[in-house]
Amino acid sequence: MHSSISVKDSLDELAKKWPIDEKLYDLQVAKRSDVVDTQVKVGGVVFHVPALENDGLYVLWKCLWPDCHNCCERQGRLPLTKDDIALLTRKLGYESKAEFVRNETGISSWQEQGVGNLITTLSMLSLKRKKDEREEEDGTPLRCRFLDNGGSCTIHPDKPGVCWLYPFASWLESDRHSKPVVHATFQFTGDCPGFYLDKSLDSMMPVLQEYAPKIYGYNMAVQRTTRENYGFISFGK
Repeated sequence: MHSSISVKDSLDELAKKWPIDEKLYDLQVAKRSDVVDTQVKVGGVVFHVPALENDGLYVLWKCLWPDCHNCCERQGRLPLTKDDIALLTRKLGYESKAEFVRNETGISSWQEQGVGNLITTLSMLSLKRKKDEREEEDGTPLRCRFLDNGGSCTIHPDKPGVCWLYPFASWLESDRHSKPVVHATFQFTGDCPGFYLDKSLDSMMPVLQEYAPKIYGYNMAVQRTTRENYGFISFGK
């Protein structure tokens, strides 16, 4: 999780290149007290879209690539599902998953805050963002070694599933019938200039429709990964 101080530092650095709406700046550094949660269900995913109640504006997002690739320049960690491990073993030319895991991964552990007081704790194998990445660098923004000078990913489309999700964070909850429900909301790390404000959700709907199957599929892959002891997940408050 990013502290408000680190988010502020990131936003101040971002503002050197990109204009940032003052309302969005204040939201990301937790200076707004009128933020309300708007839930939109798309393709099996409940999206939690923040809105600024006093202004009647939704906080929305669009990707500005190729002009921006900050999510790869300032990557915090790259947790891998079982599916990712199989894909990247082949992509990087390894003959076995064990050899890939030994040479290309480390262990990451982190917590994610969901809606309300739900906290998800995860531990998973992560792809090294640099060859000599150290354990204490987990969660520290680093430039991904697979980002080329033109701002493209050299392992696309076999990049880790988590790379397809930014700027969303997601988690699972159980409904009243004990069935899993996937939730998603924005990550406000201060690194992305793609957020904007609008009175309507309409311009964001194509993005939600594009991301819903990616987010749902990723969460199911994480569940398979933890069931088969490639990682660990727990829930608490």
